[in-house]
Amino acid sequence: MQDVTPTLADNGTPEPEGDEIVSETLYIQNLNEKVKIDVLKASLRGLFKSYGEVLDVVAHSNLRMRGQAFVSFASPEIAQKAMKEVRGFPLYSKPMQITFARTRSDAVVKRLDAANLEQHTSKRAEQKRRTRYSNPLKQKFKAKRMAAEIDGAAAAPAARRPNVQMPDEYLPPNKILFLQNLPESVTKDQLMALFSQYPNLHEVRLIPTKKDIAFVEYMDEGSAGIAKDALHNYKLDGENKIKITFARK
Repeated sequence: MQDVTPTLADNGTPEPEGDEIVSETLYIQNLNEKVKIDVLKASLRGLFKSYGEVLDVVAHSNLRMRGQAFVSFASPEIAQKAMKEVRGFPLYSKPMQITFARTRSDAVVKRLDAANLEQHTSKRAEQKRRTRYSNPLKQKFKAKRMAAEIDGAAAAPAARRPNVQMPDEYLPPNKILFLQNLPESVTKDQLMALFSQYPNLHEVRLIPTKKDIAFVEYMDEGSAGIAKDALHNYKLDGENKIKITFARK
């Protein structure tokens, strides 16, 4: 999917919501810039898929797009319902700011208007070429970067936000996994055998006073993530699905 950009006002910000046009794509701002792009995209897809089919999620790490993303759905109605219920949700401790994008994404056009996809992409490429040096948002970032290089000015500290507890499903990657809903009869050897299928296993820790939870530690976050994705909802006893999330740091 391309770098979709909503219509901008003279100062480079999205047009006010008073003139908001409902579309299939949501434009999301105020995302946590410290989260890796692939993790952020997976988290957004997981968060929004409960409202309907997610066609695509776009996020980039470049200066202009940092802290922003676009989520495209199969219909404007799905997008509208998702925005209404998710706006302000503290994803990775930062409340999301959500508006409708003013242009259709490639994924939406491909699904709903495939005959005009080539025309759509050509028009977008031409617009991108024309605004390459005049885009007010790019000029804003360029001026900010030059100012920082000249006088070493640091960005003003952000206002302190309330400490909101992050749902387990959206915790950032960690080399330690937190297991829940385990059968009370589970043994350390069973878990060792299960999780040693994936490389770099370091340790399995059971909690004597709480037999339905455990911690599994790997040598690095990447290995832990692979095991988490492979074994989440695994039926260890053939009946109950075990829940696996990254442990809180």
